[in-house]
Amino acid sequence: MKMLKYSFGLFLSALVFLSSCRDFVEPNIPYSDFDTAAYLRTISRTSTSFNFFDLANSKFALTLEAVDAEDGATVETVEIRVRHRRLIPGVGLEYIPAIGTDDVLVRTLQASDFQPNSESRFLRTSFEIPALEAIQALGLTPADIEGADAFEFRLVLNDKFGRVFTDSNADANVKGSPFYASPFFYNVAVICPSDLGGTYEFEQSNMESIYGSCAGTITGTTTWNPVASTPGAYTITDGTFGFWDCYGDSWGSGSVRINDACGALSMTGADKYGASYSMTVVSVDANNLVFQWLNSDGETGLVTVKSNDGKPWPQLR
Repeated sequence: MKMLKYSFGLFLSALVFLSSCRDFVEPNIPYSDFDTAAYLRTISRTSTSFNFFDLANSKFALTLEAVDAEDGATVETVEIRVRHRRLIPGVGLEYIPAIGTDDVLVRTLQASDFQPNSESRFLRTSFEIPALEAIQALGLTPADIEGADAFEFRLVLNDKFGRVFTDSNADANVKGSPFYASPFFYNVAVICPSDLGGTYEFEQSNMESIYGSCAGTITGTTTWNPVASTPGAYTITDGTFGFWDCYGDSWGSGSVRINDACGALSMTGADKYGASYSMTVVSVDANNLVFQWLNSDGETGLVTVKSNDGKPWPQLR
């Protein structure tokens, strides 16, 4: 019995000792090349997209936390590098600079940029890279950028021991685990926000079909309902904008959409008879959007949709 009590006492002492020493053990960070290293935990992704219509005010912005055995003090510099990517239909991905060459240095964070914070013991930094700064670093201009392009930002951490940490030598746990949250690599997409939902007044003229024309004009309202699963897509209440009234027919169960792809409008879908729909934008200004719709049955009309409640039409094409 005395031996059991003695052994239990030693075990309890060991637990107390280990618990008291936890804060002094170097973190075992799972890198492929090093037993103990450093990583950059992503605390906040303040902005990770560029607005195609407002590149001048778009930015890539993060808050990072440097985690290492010295609470972030081993960080010497962090390079922020960038590459441009575009998917070309029928061809594949195009990169600037090309894959196999170095990506471009945009900015270098210094050790002094990492400062104490009130939420953890590790040093933190926040930075913003304006879209125009990244574009210029790549030797491009805003005119070279298209909707759905992407900018690949990569971080390279250099520490005071001469070691380098980035996405190519970080363990999968570091890059993918929510605990580490340190991908060292961030895709920043060029997006085209669309806000065309609403009810609009319209006027239609030049209505023709193989069944006969419709003289004069038709006026009414059209409602464009955003499709939750497809950003930039809107179902419309009547793909003929009242043209079938001339025949004594009604729109009924037809399903036609207007799609906004970075300001380029198109019409898709079919009516209750199975005829497909398309459109061509004739002109657009702040007050009026003018387009010609056409279906595969040869029906067509020229529609002018007026801006809604004083809200001007955006730049469309």
